Amino acid sequence: MAKLEYNDTLRRLRNSYRLVIMNDDTYEEVVTFKLTRLSVYIGLSVSFVLLVGLTIALIAFTPLKFYIPGYGTRESRTALQVLKIRTDSLEQSIRYKDQYLESIKKVLNGTTPTIRDTVILEAPKTAISNE
Repeated sequence: MAKLEYNDTLRRLRNSYRLVIMNDDTYEEVVTFKLTRLSVYIGLSVSFVLLVGLTIALIAFTPLKFYIPGYGTRESRTALQVLKIRTDSLEQSIRYKDQYLESIKKVLNGTTPTIRDTVILEAPKTAISNE
């Protein structure tokens, strides 16, 4: 396979082609376009860039952006953080109250575990003087 030269590639990009749109019943030419491969590539590239730009602008500058997951206003994010902190503190206080009620129930039922001190303490011996 022969290697394509730069001049051949450039010549192929600049070759002229005719696009003719005809009426199928009367074979009358409705529209005729004179195109090159380069103009088709440029046209497709420009239309792609424009479509992407319009889509981004549509999302960025309209209320459609609020339908994107994770996107919201600054006020809603701060309100969510405040609610999360408040919920955590409420859960912690409920846990403490449950522990307190369980210990009260154990005391009232008399099922508190007996605490046995297994450490032997030695009291220092003091000299008692008889006077």
